[in-house]
Amino acid sequence: MDRIALTAGALYVIVLLRAGGTFAVGWLASAGARRSRFAGRLSSAKFRRGERAIRRWGAPVVAVSFLTVGFQTAANFLAGSMRMPLPRYLPALFLGAAAWALIYATAGLGTLEVLRRLFAERTALGVAGVAVLLLVVCAVVLYRRRAIPSPGDTVADES
Repeated sequence: MDRIALTAGALYVIVLLRAGGTFAVGWLASAGARRSRFAGRLSSAKFRRGERAIRRWGAPVVAVSFLTVGFQTAANFLAGSMRMPLPRYLPALFLGAAAWALIYATAGLGTLEVLRRLFAERTALGVAGVAVLLLVVCAVVLYRRRAIPSPGDTVADES
């Protein structure tokens, strides 16, 4: 249990620094954009309405974003760029980061323990599993590369 607590604590500090830093970068980027040629667009009624929504409802979005893969950085950056007030952002950050750290500490350590036992007790099976996993990843990458058209490709008009 001490290993999980130590790992969760370390992950918590790491995610607080990373997500808080992303929020700060968003805040600074927004400050720069407000002084640039985009300032007119940032002061439009539509943008202000979106900014008010983020300020009001953004905290739950930030907290839940830590339970997703690939969305938490965007959510923290947007919260910063939309100038979410710190009294709303910080509780969401602390709660979401705690959930993220606990999930990754428990599931992560559990996965590492399973892999350790697999390689210690059945090395051939572990190596075969890693080989199959690498083949699946390569197949997915190749499939996605073929599915995404190149910028020079055009779709023929069927009419």
